[in-house]
Amino acid sequence: MGWILDPWREQVQSSPFALRKGKFDVHCCRMAPTIEKISAITFRVLNMQASVQFYRDVLGMELLYGGEQASFSSLRASDSESAILNLEQGDTASRWGRLIFHVTDVDAFWTHLKQRGFHPEIPRDASWGERYFHMLDPDGHELSFAKPLK
Repeated sequence: MGWILDPWREQVQSSPFALRKGKFDVHCCRMAPTIEKISAITFRVLNMQASVQFYRDVLGMELLYGGEQASFSSLRASDSESAILNLEQGDTASRWGRLIFHVTDVDAFWTHLKQRGFHPEIPRDASWGERYFHMLDPDGHELSFAKPLK
C-alpha cells in the first residue's frame, strides 16, 4: 500500500493508488499551488453585436469563437498568451471592476479611441509607475489602457 499526503489536513493517508513510500519524498507535496495566469474574463453584455464590433473592430482583438449573432463569444488580444475575453449575452453587471489592457502607446491609443467617437479619460502618469486612462465599454464595464513608465 502507498501513501498520500493530504495538504489540507497535513496527514498521510494510506491508499493503494498512492506512490510507494520511499520512492518520492512525501514532503515535496507540501508546496502550495500557485496561479499560473489568468485564462479568461467574462463580461455579460446586452448587445452582442455592438460588443463584438467594439472589441474586434475598435480595440483590434481577434474573434476566436462566436460572433455578432452568437449568445457567447471569445476574443483575445494579439498576444497569444493573453487572457481570453468572453462575452455572454444577458443582463449586464456593469461597474463591477476593471479590465486592464497593456498597450504599446497609451497616448496613441487614446487618440485612436477619440477619433472613433469615444470619450476616454485624459491619460495620466500614476504613482505606481504606469501611464494609463480609463473608459467604459458599450455595456458600462470599466476598461483601463496602460503601459509601464520607463
